[in-house]
Amino acid sequence: MTADVATETAARTRAVVQEFLTARMAGDTARMTELFADRVDWLLAENPAAPWIRPRSTGAECAAQAAELAEHTVAEDARAGLDTFLVDGADAVLMGHLSGTVRATGRSFEGPFALRLTVEEGRITRHHLYENSLSIAQACTPGA
Repeated sequence: MTADVATETAARTRAVVQEFLTARMAGDTARMTELFADRVDWLLAENPAAPWIRPRSTGAECAAQAAELAEHTVAEDARAGLDTFLVDGADAVLMGHLSGTVRATGRSFEGPFALRLTVEEGRITRHHLYENSLSIAQACTPGA
């Protein structure tokens, strides 16, 4: 791959990821569905205590995760800070910190996160999220 092609690929990846982040923050499920590929390599450690954390594989399922998260958490308490945004060709890695409160229990969660996205032909084909699943499970468990 030439330097020009690599630079163009990275620029396209960055643009799609930025569009995704904008749509995610706006809760724009329709736009997120457009940005996800029809089939997505989705990885988020299954967490039976958190109904929004489950296996997904289609673009529509992946986009719906944001709405499901919003149903189960207190919007006013949701925070996500982005510390790092790295792009290498078709891959992007975002790292930061997130926190929130589970609506059903009133308990909060927080911790670092890392998100790996892959963009192919203008659509997200990989979404691997690593987060503090213990903190989330504890926040979903009444009286824990």
